[in-house]
Amino acid sequence: MVGLVLLLCSCALLPGYTGAISFYLPAGGKKCLKEEIHKDVLVTGEYEAGEVPGSITHLKVTDSAGHILFSKEEAKKGKFAFTTDDYEVYEVCFESSASDGAVRSPDQLVVLNVKHGVEAKNYEDLAKAEKLKPLEVELRRLEDLTDSIVKDFTYMKKREEEMQDTNESTSLRVLYFSAFSMFCLVTLAMWQVVYLRRFFKSKKLIE
Repeated sequence: MVGLVLLLCSCALLPGYTGAISFYLPAGGKKCLKEEIHKDVLVTGEYEAGEVPGSITHLKVTDSAGHILFSKEEAKKGKFAFTTDDYEVYEVCFESSASDGAVRSPDQLVVLNVKHGVEAKNYEDLAKAEKLKPLEVELRRLEDLTDSIVKDFTYMKKREEEMQDTNESTSLRVLYFSAFSMFCLVTLAMWQVVYLRRFFKSKKLIE
């Protein structure tokens, strides 16, 4: 466990740990990127859409309930940021539409760089605000990263407990259902024996 934590910390401190995503957005098309993020996590994004004559790009960031967290008409280049309210799936959508009287435009190159948690924090501004030394900044970043990893493990443990409780509850229900089914089968078999015995007696086939 300690080795895994150290490995994650080392990877997070490497340059280029996160990179931008680039894709081509077809004219009149729509592309969305989804990601599950924990509660109370800072999310930042930087986007840039290539210039294509006659094409307008719209950007919208929503959660699983459809709440709009960020929206930008004619999105060309910019940034967005928000803090998650709950653990759920968040969606970033780019949609292309043609301007009035425009012919079909070529595909548009879109570059998106989304960061969350420790990656999204600006430690340079923090160092200036609190007058921290470079080593203190790295220690603060490592501390935040450790807290993030602990929260992830806590959530995983909670999910494991929930799944275990669900499995135990399901097993108990299956056991009760099996016992009830056996009781019904035994009752039906006894009723058939009694019914057939009475029937044969009425026909005087048995005494």
